[in-house]
Amino acid sequence: MLYYLFSYLNELDVPGAGVFDFITFRTAMATITSLVISLLFGKRIINLLRKMQVGETVRDLGLEGQLEKQGTPTMGGILILSAIIIPTVLFAKLENTYIWLMLIVTVGLGLIGFADDYIKVFKKNKAGLAGKFKIVGQVGIGIIAGTILYFNGDITIKHKTYDEAGNVVTEEIVRENGAVEDRIMWEETNVTKTTIPFVKHNEFDYRWIVDWLGETVAGYAWIIYILLVVIIVTSVSNGANMTDGLDGLAGGTSAIIGLTLAIFAYLSSNLVFADYLNIMFIPNSEELVVYMGAFIGACIGFLWYNSFPAQVFMGDTGSLAIGGIIAVFALAIKKELLIPIFCGVFLIENLSVVLQVGFFKYSKKRTGVGKRIFLMAPLHHHYQKKGLHESKIVSRFWIVGIMLAVLSIVTLKLR
Repeated sequence: MLYYLFSYLNELDVPGAGVFDFITFRTAMATITSLVISLLFGKRIINLLRKMQVGETVRDLGLEGQLEKQGTPTMGGILILSAIIIPTVLFAKLENTYIWLMLIVTVGLGLIGFADDYIKVFKKNKAGLAGKFKIVGQVGIGIIAGTILYFNGDITIKHKTYDEAGNVVTEEIVRENGAVEDRIMWEETNVTKTTIPFVKHNEFDYRWIVDWLGETVAGYAWIIYILLVVIIVTSVSNGANMTDGLDGLAGGTSAIIGLTLAIFAYLSSNLVFADYLNIMFIPNSEELVVYMGAFIGACIGFLWYNSFPAQVFMGDTGSLAIGGIIAVFALAIKKELLIPIFCGVFLIENLSVVLQVGFFKYSKKRTGVGKRIFLMAPLHHHYQKKGLHESKIVSRFWIVGIMLAVLSIVTLKLR
């Protein structure tokens, strides 16, 4: 909204109003505003949740300091979502399709998480929202996101074209002064194309999965694409939810991932950088950088109250939304195949649970006695069982997250 106000002021030649044309400025303002919202209203929301007796119910799993968390206000994801949505509405171009896509995902998954938390807290049902309903909600949001990404005409991608020798195709441009220069030709391509890390001319088209079945079947490539979006949204959303088990772990990890995605989005939306780095150019995606600035600010601001010892937990209201936001954002900027790297913490937390449950059932079937790979799953609880302090585990997971983020960015040149 402020973007339009300052655009009008700029037309009136008001000094300084043109600064809102710069993505970097609006991103910085979105980040700062998100932090301010978190810090100003965080305590009030915590007090309100405490007054409403929206406290965490903790099962005794034999973890050090666990029972001390009993009664800590949950559903703090309300603060995170507010600190994302408000700055986005203030500083982004609201007619931008990418912004609407991210707002739909944010609100949609936030409501699913809120329903889960509400049932746990107010209905006194520890299981929360039934797993099948949670999955149905995530799948529904995935279908909506996939449909928008595939069918909306405002969402396009462009890439360089190459001749048979592997050289970039260019065209000659004659300037007014008579000078002749070669200009790279950017070709608009299928939205089903994405980036493969570590590979030169690194493009993969999901259409290729069904192309061999003939043109008739290939026309239904959108089904493959939307199915893929659903799987990614559900997986990353649940991964973030699984990681939310220690004070500050999910929030800090998400902030690191968010910064990585913001860098990718900025580079992909800038023709000069896209040319230099030989990556896809995604027109109009620069507004995603503003959104991600708000996301980063919200995660960091939430850490003010969620770092050890936590005064509030984000609950499923926050964790499910955070995971879905990361997934759809990565899909929008064609970096979904990098998710296993920059979301490596989410991935290993998820895998630890899958491996633990799978091996327990397998060993029990084979020997009659169930065995475990880890002392406890998810993985962060394994280290708690080994005697490491909660804050040390969180700090080390953050360090791993930073290393994975750097590796993800390095893939831009490692081909």
